[in-house]
Amino acid sequence: MTFDLGLVLLQLVMPETFAPLFVCGATASGKTDHALRMAVELGGEIVNGDAFQLYRGIETLSAAPNEEEKKRFPHHLFGVLDPTENCDAGKYFEMAMPVISEIQARGKTPIVVGGSGLYLKFLTHGPSPLPKGDAKLRAEMDAKSLDELLEELEKIDPVEAAQVNRGNKRYVSRSLEICRLTGEKVSELRDGWEQKTRELEKLLKGVWLIRERADLHQRIALRTKQMLDQGAIEEVVALAGLRGNWEKAIGVREIRQFLAGEISREACEELIVFATRQYAKRQETWFRREKWLNRVEIC
Repeated sequence: MTFDLGLVLLQLVMPETFAPLFVCGATASGKTDHALRMAVELGGEIVNGDAFQLYRGIETLSAAPNEEEKKRFPHHLFGVLDPTENCDAGKYFEMAMPVISEIQARGKTPIVVGGSGLYLKFLTHGPSPLPKGDAKLRAEMDAKSLDELLEELEKIDPVEAAQVNRGNKRYVSRSLEICRLTGEKVSELRDGWEQKTRELEKLLKGVWLIRERADLHQRIALRTKQMLDQGAIEEVVALAGLRGNWEKAIGVREIRQFLAGEISREACEELIVFATRQYAKRQETWFRREKWLNRVEIC
C-alpha cells in the first residue's frame, strides 16, 4: 500500500498517551524524513535508534540528521559518544530510557528512529532475562562430550533437551548453563519470557518502512556517492589512529583501503554500495520477525 501518514498515525497513536513511536527500516529507506513528518503531526521529539549515529565525528558516514533537520525539532542521542567509547545494546538501553521518560514528562511523544535491530529490541522488550555466560562453568562443560551434556540436560530439563538442536554442542551447553546458573528449567524461563513478550507487544507502536528492492538499491547508491562527496572520507582521515566501535561502520574499511592506495575511488564506492545492500538485507530479515511493527510500503 502507499504510505499514508495520517492513516498510520490515526491507527497507532492514542491522544495524550505519549507512548514512544518507533520508526524502523533498512538503511536509506527514508526513516529520517518520515520521522520528521510524524514529529510535525505529533509535536514529537526525535530519539536516535542507530548504533553509529551515537558517535561524534562520523555524522556523514553514519547518515545522521544534518543541522538543518535537527533545528526543526529536538533531537536526542545523536553524536553523544566519543569515537573511542564502546557501546552495546545494554549501554544504549541505559542511555535511552531516561531520555524517553523526560520527553514523556514534558507531554511530548518520543519518536525513536533507527535500523539497529538489537538496540531497538532492548528498548522495546528490555534486556533478556537469561544470564550471561560464566567462563568457569563454560570451561567445565567444554571438557565434556556432547553425549554427557545431553544426558545431564535430559535429567534437569527434559523439555528443553527434546527441542534443543541436539547435534550442536554450543546450543546444548548454553541451555545447560542457564539451568545451572538460574536453578530453573530453561524451557520454563523461555515460555515465561515469550508470554511476557506477547503481552508487551500489544502495547508497542511502530512502523517498518519498506521500499521496493530496486528503489532501495538506487537510494543506497545515491547516498553512498553523496556521502563520499560530502565529507565521509575527511571524517575517516580526521579519526585516524582512534580505535573503537565506530570503525565497524560501513565505509570505514573501504575508505581506508582507498586512502592507502589499495583501491580506486570508484572501487571504494562500489564496495560500500555492496556492503550497504547486504546490511539492508539483514535489517529486513530482522524487522520481518518483529510482528508488532506495522508494515508500511513507500512508493
